Amino acid sequence: MNYQEARAFMEGRQGEIHLGLDRIRALLEELDHPEQDLRCIHIAGTNGKGSILSYLSTTLTHAGYKTGRYISPTLYSYEERFQIDGQEISHERFTELAAQISLAVERMEKRGIPCPSPFELETVLCFLYFQQEHCEYVVLECGMGGEGDATNVIPAPVAAVLASISLDHRDFLGNTLREIAWTKSGIVKPGCICVTGSQPEEVMESVRKRCVEQKVPLIQAEPMEAEVLSNTLEGQEFLYRGSRIAVSLPGSVQKENAITAWTVLQELKKRGLQLTDRQIYEGMRLADWKGRFTCIAKEPYFIVDGAHNPAAAEKLADSVEQYFAGKNIFCIIGIFKDKDVDKILRLTVPGAKRIFTVETPGNPRAMPAEQLAEMAAVYHPDVEVCASLADAVDRAYQAADREDVILSFGSLSNIGELTELVRQRMNVCKDSGRFDEASDSAKQ
Repeated sequence: MNYQEARAFMEGRQGEIHLGLDRIRALLEELDHPEQDLRCIHIAGTNGKGSILSYLSTTLTHAGYKTGRYISPTLYSYEERFQIDGQEISHERFTELAAQISLAVERMEKRGIPCPSPFELETVLCFLYFQQEHCEYVVLECGMGGEGDATNVIPAPVAAVLASISLDHRDFLGNTLREIAWTKSGIVKPGCICVTGSQPEEVMESVRKRCVEQKVPLIQAEPMEAEVLSNTLEGQEFLYRGSRIAVSLPGSVQKENAITAWTVLQELKKRGLQLTDRQIYEGMRLADWKGRFTCIAKEPYFIVDGAHNPAAAEKLADSVEQYFAGKNIFCIIGIFKDKDVDKILRLTVPGAKRIFTVETPGNPRAMPAEQLAEMAAVYHPDVEVCASLADAVDRAYQAADREDVILSFGSLSNIGELTELVRQRMNVCKDSGRFDEASDSAKQ
């Protein structure tokens, strides 16, 4: 099996969602249960999972622990899903592991058990990789749910972490906040601790019930208690319960994510994790997470954000007001049609100068740009349909002056291509001197 064959095998059933654990358990049985050898921190939630994962995994790596991290979706490369100490898996290791899993799948299918979905196969690959590389900690991000998510096949994690929970994926997770919170809190198991950030009371009712049922201590971070000491596009610093917490990520939502991650680290430290306060401070400051209110260019500012549900859209609107009040905002928007598109638009577009709609490329769930434009026109008089992301970027740059802001949001799937388009544009314009600073930013 070569790399291309390995990728084809892993992606063979794109689009299928399987929220049971029967198939992945059968596959792990064929591979002697690598997941049982891992010490995991498990994160579920609607928004904020990735940022919290970055704060935790970067801090553990900084403190000297060999740390695996498993994330989905990714922005720039497929191999981002599987990282150890911030380094992506190589093509060679990926191919070796995919070959092992392929043989195990063949044995399963001979027993009449269907091949798992791509996400299940990737989850098994991450377990196998982290076990074989002897990771001391693994930080896992749930793909979508919690209780029936493929990542939840692990034994009790050292910590079950609940990021912000709101309404999303109702076809799979439940129709109410209580139901969704119950599903997501299914990662809580006897023997772990549960740490959550601030949540609506409906969510907390389900979380408390789950923790009582599993006899698990519940620790709630209190981000509202944190004092903001500084806040710029280059980072933020907070004072929380006598400790300074510094992060390099901008955006109003990062106070909650950072305080939640800090609380997890402090609670694990109480329970024996060898970690100093200085290591926590420095590790969290080093953490990076692209695609969440990320500035990829300047003059004009070009901000990308993966906001794809109403809760994230509301935080995005807060951040725009916080950092760019009074500036002209030009929005590039592409959203999946199974999202609450109307509410996302209602929260984000009224204050913009102009809207450019695109169809997220390469995904059958993408809403056509024309339909998105019709919906956006309800809230804004100046909406343009764009033929592609490249077309939208060109139009936005033609419309915006140096002091303005171009804001792209609605899907994480766009961000890799957008970043490359902006990088190419900066390189073309570098000789003129206009985009020198922006070019450096886009390359980071």
